[in-house]
Amino acid sequence: MISLFDTAAAGLLDPLLLLLGAMLIDAYLGEFGPVFRVLPHPVVLMGHAIGEADGRLNRPHRPPADRRIRGVVAALGLTGAAALVGVAIQWFSVTAPAGWLLELLLVAVLLAQKSLHDHVADVARGLETGGLPGGRAAVRKVVGRDPETLDQAGICRAAIESLAENFSDGVVAPVAWYVLFGLPGLLAYKMINTLDSMVGHRTERHRDFGWASARLDDVANYLPARLSALLILAAAATLRDADPQAAWRTVRADARRHRSPNAGWPEAATAGALGIALSGPRQYHGRMTDEPWVGRGRARLDPADIRRALRLYVRACLALAVLVAGVLAVKLLLPGPG
Repeated sequence: MISLFDTAAAGLLDPLLLLLGAMLIDAYLGEFGPVFRVLPHPVVLMGHAIGEADGRLNRPHRPPADRRIRGVVAALGLTGAAALVGVAIQWFSVTAPAGWLLELLLVAVLLAQKSLHDHVADVARGLETGGLPGGRAAVRKVVGRDPETLDQAGICRAAIESLAENFSDGVVAPVAWYVLFGLPGLLAYKMINTLDSMVGHRTERHRDFGWASARLDDVANYLPARLSALLILAAAATLRDADPQAAWRTVRADARRHRSPNAGWPEAATAGALGIALSGPRQYHGRMTDEPWVGRGRARLDPADIRRALRLYVRACLALAVLVAGVLAVKLLLPGPG
């Protein structure tokens, strides 16, 4: 495998510079919608592979232990296959003339800065222009719970929670895995994250088969989730209507109380920074869950709170870009081998 930090192998384009370019492209162009109306999106291809494995290996008549073993094999096999595809593409990127363009575009496609911002902004716009029906229709695209059970405050909390959690899963984690392991790491992470979203549920069908996928996702997001909280704290320090000290206090008090070992970190940082309360009791698939509150602020939120969260998110994305640029600067300043 070609190391991401082997600048000589990457020619004139340092991979970290390529990453910054991909982040800029994603920030402006987002999901490349016209392209993926013609070509399949990489995550869609991953989803097809996961669906095929689920259908073939996760048969209801098999005993739970057998389904769990098959889930382990599927999760490790698909993640390894994604990493191998990354090895092949990275080899092409550093050996073919202008091959780096393929890597640049693929990295940009696998980030979610603009698409996440736009989907959450649609929720605020839906509430402002269409009331509860408009908000429910928009929030349906970003959360798994039933929007019909949500009032305005619930819709706003759901949108902000999704923004915070997906800042970690959809932005920070892909960047971190690419910085550490190049395209193989990025594609492996996206496969793990897609596995978790498709089969990592505690439903009757996936409780055993999806166990390994859910645990892999917990491990893959452990460090990015905590880095996300720090980036949100840094972003809060640059905003007049955000409080970084309250964000830090809320992270320390509430991050570990969340049902997820990782999602609580960016959610707690966001809640504290904005002086709001997130999480709390909610309804999934017709069943109420008594989740603890994250944050000690207001729970009755409105679209203006979504707008504030979006401003915090944009600053956090900028903080991530500054961090990558700083790593690049340190790398360029350090003397090379020999």
